[in-house]
Amino acid sequence: RSSWLLLAPLLTPPVPVITAPPCSLCPEGAHRFQWIRNLVPEFGISSSHVKVLSSPAEFYELLKVQIKAAKQRVVMASLYLGTGLLEQELVDCLEETLEKSLQAKGSPDLRVSILLDYTRGSRGRKNSRTMLIPLLQRFPEQVRVSLFHTPNLRGLLRLLIPERFNETIGLQHIKVYLFDDNVILSGANLSDLYFTNRQDRYVLLRDSPEIADFFTELVDAIGDVSLQLQQDDTVQMMEGMVHPYQGDRVAYCEIANRRVMEVINSARTRQELLHAKTFHSNQPGSSLLSQQGSQASGSLKPEPDTWIYPLIQMKPFGIQIDEMVTETLLTEAERDARIYLTTGYFNLTQAYMDLILGTRAEYRILLASPEVNGFFGAKGVAGAIPAAYVYIEHQFYSEVCYLQQQERVQLQEYSRTGWTFHAKGLWLYLAGSDLPCLTLIGSPNFGYRSVHRDLEAQVAIVTENKALQQQLHQEQEQLYLCSGVVSASTFEQPNRYVKLWVKLVTPLIKNFF
Repeated sequence: RSSWLLLAPLLTPPVPVITAPPCSLCPEGAHRFQWIRNLVPEFGISSSHVKVLSSPAEFYELLKVQIKAAKQRVVMASLYLGTGLLEQELVDCLEETLEKSLQAKGSPDLRVSILLDYTRGSRGRKNSRTMLIPLLQRFPEQVRVSLFHTPNLRGLLRLLIPERFNETIGLQHIKVYLFDDNVILSGANLSDLYFTNRQDRYVLLRDSPEIADFFTELVDAIGDVSLQLQQDDTVQMMEGMVHPYQGDRVAYCEIANRRVMEVINSARTRQELLHAKTFHSNQPGSSLLSQQGSQASGSLKPEPDTWIYPLIQMKPFGIQIDEMVTETLLTEAERDARIYLTTGYFNLTQAYMDLILGTRAEYRILLASPEVNGFFGAKGVAGAIPAAYVYIEHQFYSEVCYLQQQERVQLQEYSRTGWTFHAKGLWLYLAGSDLPCLTLIGSPNFGYRSVHRDLEAQVAIVTENKALQQQLHQEQEQLYLCSGVVSASTFEQPNRYVKLWVKLVTPLIKNFF
């Protein structure tokens, strides 16, 4: 996120909260979540294809290994690409793999598509753009770099608002890293902190061509409505495309909505047909010969025990799927169910707060202590951001206490010397279960920005497999082990002192971070 917060709130009005109506869940185990496929494609896979990673170093090494092994496609969407040595090593891996592809017989098969945010990726003289231009120059036919520019930053506002401040208006915040048929979903950006000592979450979906196709098409769709980086560091829109800040905003948003919804709906239709075909072929009356034929050709897949649902949130384009699903999960969570929810930036929307305080499930909410907040020790206005989060946290804790919900809703602060905290998502434990059957993992922070301003994507992973449930449980435990429970005394500590001006300004700016 931007390290500057910002006078922007004074320049644009907040967007009203729209709460999605809840739908009711089916009663049976993991299958109670199948209502999600009414909104998005459902991908049934074997749990053996899912691997949960735990550390930044593991994430970084996997990125390099996957880039080097890629044959057909590398698709990477992130907020930005950093400019340090570790990031340069990633670019070098891409160059090496593209070079190999170029030298292979016939025409090169490998295509590289990178999607970043325009404002964050253009910050400073040395930036994401300058890191990637050599690839564009060397491999013009194989490499595409798209820079998403929010349609809400335009006109006088765009001229007046300075660098860094402009990042508060809206960003491309999706993080997906895809290599042939392997997909990494994460909240981590392509920057050295996220490869070393900034704790996040990461999941690898191996040999999942349908999921890889979906995210390739999604990144392509956003790329098509984004500025295209040129070899001379200029940018231009694709021919015939409405410009995000020079063209008509409504027309641009309608086109973007149509492109993204085409991807979601066509994938949903494909998966429904596949599901119907699989269902009928598994019926007792289906031809034994056709089943034997598919076994002989090796196309018979194991019965899925895990389901992946991509959840997209792009409020500027009128797409609110992630918000609807998250609100429904919180609404329908039963008494004695447990929800572990984590965010690096504790600034929940009013709708999410109301649901947490007004429903029956138990909540364990993990957030960053001031010292592990990414803005801790920053210069200028940004240095006050951790204090603003403390103020928001204290207000929420006071509300929990006022409603006498301290047993049901518990706050915990992540603290780890020399590290910062950026993990986000949730784990859902059904009543009576010691293991989670659902997790949300991806880019959203459950805050106002995630819901209203930025482009976000995460996946709901639903599984019946005990080994994968155990992996998810261990991931949750590992994060929560580095935390302490918040109590009234927490806010009496000297490092929790919040200056009066921060208390006064926070309500004005909280919708921008």
